[in-house]
Amino acid sequence: MQGSNLRSWMAVVVVVLAGCASTGTAPDYQALVASPDRSEADRKNDVRRKPVQFLQFMDVRPGMKAGDVSSGGGYSTELLARAVGPTGKVYAHNPGKPRLEERLKKPVMKNVVEVIGPFEKPFPSDVHDLDLVTFNFNYHDVTYMAVDREQMNRAIFAALKSGGHYIVADHSAIAGAGIGVGKTLHRIEEGAVKREVEAAGFRFVAEGGFLRNRADPRTAPVANPEQPNDEFVLKFVKP
Repeated sequence: MQGSNLRSWMAVVVVVLAGCASTGTAPDYQALVASPDRSEADRKNDVRRKPVQFLQFMDVRPGMKAGDVSSGGGYSTELLARAVGPTGKVYAHNPGKPRLEERLKKPVMKNVVEVIGPFEKPFPSDVHDLDLVTFNFNYHDVTYMAVDREQMNRAIFAALKSGGHYIVADHSAIAGAGIGVGKTLHRIEEGAVKREVEAAGFRFVAEGGFLRNRADPRTAPVANPEQPNDEFVLKFVKP
């Protein structure tokens, strides 16, 4: 093999091996969700959130670096922490004040760092090359808050590595509703999310249909619904 070709071949091998070292094979998501140290409150949330399908759709692997925007009480954060394992890292963002003090006491949360800051800067400047960022069921909230969503999505774009995924899940509004029912119904039109996220440079790649309910008229507030809410889960990639 000639010198130039050998160098090119070796460079490809290095890149492949580096990628293999950073993330492992998919864990047993069912066993992960069934872990006996998960709280009863989280198990009740599982009925609606379908965490096994969620983790499969996100394709979370051991060793990944992930971010959870508006992580709230940490339901999704803990699932991510379990999936990325002790060799991975999870940055759990919350605006305003810390909310994860109690949950962070659990041994499984040792690889989690809670980040307090504005939506426009959900992660510290030195956090980059993330494999995955999630934003679950709160995108509609930032439509009626004093949040620069364009800047927020650009910041998430910057924090991800090339090929990294941005997952947005939320309660679905009827076509044409746009962002106008975020405060009243706590819903958002799926197309509005796509437009805003793609404007930041992301490419839409897939939708998870496991939280869909086509029987939901999508015209009532999501609290105490008469039937399960229709919810979308969107996957975008940073080219």
